[in-house]
Amino acid sequence: MQHLEKGYVIDEKYTVAMFLKEGMCNENYRVLDDNGKSFFMKLFDMQRVPELLVDSEFGVKEIAVYHKLQVGGISRLHTDGAVEIEGKRFCYLITEYFGGELLSEVISRKEILDAQEALRYTLAIAEGLKEMHAAGLVHNDITPSNIIFTEVSAKAKARIIDLGHTCEPIDGQPPFFTSDLDPFCRAPETYNNVYNMAGDVFSLAAVAYTMLTGKMPWQYDISDPADVEKIRDTLRAKRIMTPLEISEKENLSEHFRNAITQTLKASEKKRMTLEQFVDAIQGKMPVKKADVESEKRKMATESRHEREDEMRVSVEAERRSGNGFDGVAGMEELKKMMREKIIFVLKNKDLAEKYKLTPPNGMLLYGPPGCGKTFFAEKFAEESGFNFINIKSSDLGSTYIHGTQGKIAELFKKAEEKTPTVICFDEFDALVPNRSGIDNNNLSGEVNEFLSQLNNCAKRGLFVICTSNRPDKIDPAVLRTGRIDKMVYVPMPDEDARREMFRLHLAGRPCENIDCDRLAKLTEDYISSDISFIVNDSAITAALSDSMITQELMENCIRCNRPSLSREIVKSYERMRETFGDTVAGNARPHIGFK
Repeated sequence: MQHLEKGYVIDEKYTVAMFLKEGMCNENYRVLDDNGKSFFMKLFDMQRVPELLVDSEFGVKEIAVYHKLQVGGISRLHTDGAVEIEGKRFCYLITEYFGGELLSEVISRKEILDAQEALRYTLAIAEGLKEMHAAGLVHNDITPSNIIFTEVSAKAKARIIDLGHTCEPIDGQPPFFTSDLDPFCRAPETYNNVYNMAGDVFSLAAVAYTMLTGKMPWQYDISDPADVEKIRDTLRAKRIMTPLEISEKENLSEHFRNAITQTLKASEKKRMTLEQFVDAIQGKMPVKKADVESEKRKMATESRHEREDEMRVSVEAERRSGNGFDGVAGMEELKKMMREKIIFVLKNKDLAEKYKLTPPNGMLLYGPPGCGKTFFAEKFAEESGFNFINIKSSDLGSTYIHGTQGKIAELFKKAEEKTPTVICFDEFDALVPNRSGIDNNNLSGEVNEFLSQLNNCAKRGLFVICTSNRPDKIDPAVLRTGRIDKMVYVPMPDEDARREMFRLHLAGRPCENIDCDRLAKLTEDYISSDISFIVNDSAITAALSDSMITQELMENCIRCNRPSLSREIVKSYERMRETFGDTVAGNARPHIGFK
């Protein structure tokens, strides 16, 4: 729905000149400033912006990315803000507006580009990516539709646009939706929630291939774009059985051609860096071309080896050393329950047998992000002296059919070999999503495997701690007693907990006359990670002048750093607490499943 008509004035300065297009939760416009200069504006309807894309400081994460990224090869942020239109809140960003042509339009017009032209374009895109990577960010969506060329001279000038998927390198659930990523340009490892600079290099090679051939690498007609798992498996099979070739053409150097095909077939760990790829396509670094048939045999062999390697879980149960619960500020009731209901039972086998005591199978720690859920699990392992395994969703990811199911089974088998063992599953909602919303049988099979392994695992010497910011996304069958027995809400730290956090984080650092009571009062609504940041940032400032960390320094840092979570987000978690209950607080668990 278009909210702004031509002539509408934003922020008393920018006048709408033209509506461009509508996105999932935004509208794009060309606007003019007081001097008649054109700018691009993206207007976000905050009622439609999903929680995943919300930023506590700038309203929308895409705007936050623009603030981090002010480099030449990217469309630059001019200003941003928030407005109320017809009683609804909108956030907006305004960037430079430049004339030019999308690369997708160039390819549509020319079908196949001249080799030298394709090389110039590839180098221009790489220049923008280089600046982005230097800022510690990954674009994650390099496609012909997200590149615009402002000049097509001997040295092409490219602008990388659409930063809706841009983030820091991540190994886990990404902070954006992935359903709109181009399947032919996204790197294979992104299906396992691995997003890093190597993925951008793959995408750049895919774009170069498209310019030279007029088609995407391993392109085929997709019948159901929503069936991501089927697309992933089909593309993997094509990569194994169909090595890419680029026909010889005038001015197309062998090193340019080989660099593209080698980059597209290589696994993440064997892929060239951006710098190596740039050198390779210019002939500064030799890349050999393999015979097609031998390449096919090699890829099939590598695939078998990769499958065998991938089916192994690359984590081990290890005993952790540390100060245990002494390093945890607050959470006294939770610590008491863990000592009495779990550690005592597992460490006193004779008494457990005498009184027929069975420790709980597992526990879900849920609540706002950044409040120390995973940290608590680590400290529990230290306190208990048990072996510990920390699992992220990417640790169990597999690009093979049923591959993740095999990894889940192997994980529990490994854990049983070194009992007693604590297994901590981070972002549990990503591992066991509600099957009612899953069309793919593979994912349902993975949830079923978890159900099987969780059943009475305490009797096998295993205790499972799961963490999640979104328990409402977890399959209800997993949350039944006998699998996950306890639901514990980990709230925002209260004043006492914040005081203890400051004391713990400042311990051992050069500081004087720090009033932790006052700091705790000043940091209402701050989460654990906020407090850790404030102490570290103050310490860095003090270190630069080799001086003491002072109360004034700490308070200045607090004034300059607002809480990470908005009041609205905190309230949404309090409502979630009412729905799911809290074992520690004594709230009854809601009924889950059949009565």
